[in-house]
Amino acid sequence: MPDKKRFRVFATARIGDAAENRLRERGYDLEVFQGPEVPPKKLIIEKVKSGIDGLITTLRDPIDAEVFEAGKGTLKVVAQIAVGFDNINRADANKYKIPFTNTADVLTEATAEFAFLMMGMLARKMWQSERLVREQKWPSWHPFLPFLGDEVTGKTIAVIGTGRIGLAMIKKCSGFDMNILCYDPAYQNHQFIGTIQELMDLRHARGIQNEKTWIKYVEFEEALRGADYVTIHVPLLREGETDKPTYHLINENTLKLMKPTAYLINSSRGPVVDEKALAKALKEKVIAGAALDVFEKEPLPPDSPLLDPEIADAASRD
Repeated sequence: MPDKKRFRVFATARIGDAAENRLRERGYDLEVFQGPEVPPKKLIIEKVKSGIDGLITTLRDPIDAEVFEAGKGTLKVVAQIAVGFDNINRADANKYKIPFTNTADVLTEATAEFAFLMMGMLARKMWQSERLVREQKWPSWHPFLPFLGDEVTGKTIAVIGTGRIGLAMIKKCSGFDMNILCYDPAYQNHQFIGTIQELMDLRHARGIQNEKTWIKYVEFEEALRGADYVTIHVPLLREGETDKPTYHLINENTLKLMKPTAYLINSSRGPVVDEKALAKALKEKVIAGAALDVFEKEPLPPDSPLLDPEIADAASRD
């Protein structure tokens, strides 16, 4: 009998020795793009045209009709190494009937932790103080140095998006005795929110926390107006993909709803925030500051408004 055909796979980036070895041990014919840079789309199309069965991708790779057409009749699956799949044109995938997968839930706690830590960095003005130390401008201690920060305990945070990561963020904020405003354009987990309120009440009743705290769902505008911190945890959805798009959800108008002492945190997707509007808001002190883990274009282009040196100064003052 002839040998059974091996399942051919091309990965657009290293996926780790353990995963690569496991695939090969299971008989897959795996080829991996070795460079740290993004592989050219032309190369991906060539690999797909060569008859591969599976394509492993990252958020850096644009996967659309051009790629699916190249794999017509041979490409069986696209496996995305990420929770999100903004780079995959879902309409094209459906048209060519090629399934795609993602790695849901693998980064839930890690992303929520990072967002929480960014909030702490903003509150305690860590960026300003770190820069002062690096520039060797740290004077002797004084209680009212320019980077005197604040506590997050007792403050109000707006969690925009209550999916897996948003709920994980809520757990962390409740442990720091914060009041929590919740908003989600598509999905509201009232059972989870009710349980968090029960825990808040129990902590207060048992003397674990001094002040009573609360959590509730509100409309988007109320969440922005009432929060000391606004943290974004929504998927990127554009016009035409849904009746509740999130592209530029944070824009000039919505930024103006926030308190002038409030901070914005985004660890979701870059295009959810209009960066030009954010830069303008920081310059004009519409809000106190922002911490971004994602950008509309990555890496930041040289002409990005967020690289304006005036922004750092605007963000450092309350």
